[in-house]
This record gives sequence, structure tokens and C-alpha cells, in this order.
Amino acid sequence: MTPNTGGLLLMYFAAAYLVVPLLWRADTKRHPGLSDGPRLAQTANHIPGDPVNIALEGSEADLIRAMTAAGWHPADPITFRSSVRIAVDSVFHRPDDDAPVSDLFLFGRKQDLAFEQPVGGSPRQRHHVRFWRWDKLEDGRPVWFGSATYDERVGLSRETGQITHHIGPDVDAERDRIVADLQKAGQAQETDYMDHFHQQLEGKNGGGDPWRTDGRLAVTILVTHTNTPAAATIKQATP
Repeated sequence: MTPNTGGLLLMYFAAAYLVVPLLWRADTKRHPGLSDGPRLAQTANHIPGDPVNIALEGSEADLIRAMTAAGWHPADPITFRSSVRIAVDSVFHRPDDDAPVSDLFLFGRKQDLAFEQPVGGSPRQRHHVRFWRWDKLEDGRPVWFGSATYDERVGLSRETGQITHHIGPDVDAERDRIVADLQKAGQAQETDYMDHFHQQLEGKNGGGDPWRTDGRLAVTILVTHTNTPAAATIKQATP
């Protein structure tokens, strides 16, 4: 074995067995429990959906207050009537601040909460996020895993033929938009980013729309409010 070969092997073992594990522990030490969280939502037919890219820590009431204070509107549950309304509004370019979002699933159930920000005067394009409550606590606080995406256009689902939105590929921009909005509204105590949360950095959702990510999960601890209205008053609250 030449000296150069020996040096290269030494560098490899140092990197693989010392440096990388230390970096991995540093990434997860702030919120170690979240590394066991889900990575992808699913459709009703168990087809991979949109990636999970944000986690909020706080009560349901704190989450609702934080998102609405940050300028996000609770989304309607999807029904035949709401589907027809979104189709008509899209054709006539009418705004719909609380247009429904299609159902995706984590933990065996559809989203517990959903919020959106319309773009322009039509529901064809919008920023939106779905949240699912985890059955575990992180530092004594409830955890809400979210999947934030940007709807580029309205079309028919490749799965069901129902009216749905098709997302843009840059899901990281939507994750960072929510974090920035919460910080601007004074609703975030602190925010960390977990590196390497996603090992799969690109894919397609159940509608066939491509997505890509840098692999990070944004983790925001919400401001706690003691006089927040009951979460049951929000239309999209968990049934």
C-alpha cells in the first residue's frame, strides 16, 4: 500500500465514521423525535403524494391563530358544491379565499387542517398547506406535520378525474414562505431546519406533478396564546 493510498483510506474512515455521524447528530439534536416523522403524504389509494416539508409545534388553537395572523385562510372541506364553485370561479377568474383542497393522508387519515393564500383574482393559483397532528409530543408540545405546495393550475386528477390543482415543483419555496409569514406576524418563537430529513430529493405526487426539495424540514415553535378562540370554530378543524 502506497503512502497516498493509506492517506486516502485514513481520510475516508475519518469522514465516514467520525465527521458524518457527528454532523447527522448535530442536525437532529434540536428536535430528535421528529426524525421518526413521515416523509410523504399519500392519496386515498396509497399512492405517494406531496412531500412533508414543515412541522409546527403548538396547540391546535395556537396553529390556527398563527396561520390566520400570518395571512393564511382556512380552506373549506371538499364537497360537490365546493368543487363546482371552484370550477366556476376558475373559469370566470373570481377570487375564492377559502377554496377547498383535495384530501391527502398521513397516519391513516386526511389532513386535520388546511390553509391557503390565493394569488390574483382566481382560485387557479394559490399557496396552500395541509397539516396533520402527530400522536407524539416534542418537548411536551403537540406536533403538526405539514405539506406546503404551490398550485399552478386547475385540472382533472389523473387518478379520479375529479377537479383538482396541479402543483409547482419548488416545494422548498412554499415551506420558506410559511416560515417567513409566521416570523413577520410575530407568531414564531424560533425556527430550525433539520437537514437530510428527506433522502429522496425529487419525485412525483399522486397527480403526476414533479417536485424537488433540498431535503430540509422546517421546524417552527409557535407562540403560545392563552386567550385563543376554540379551534372548533374553524371550518377545517378535525371532525
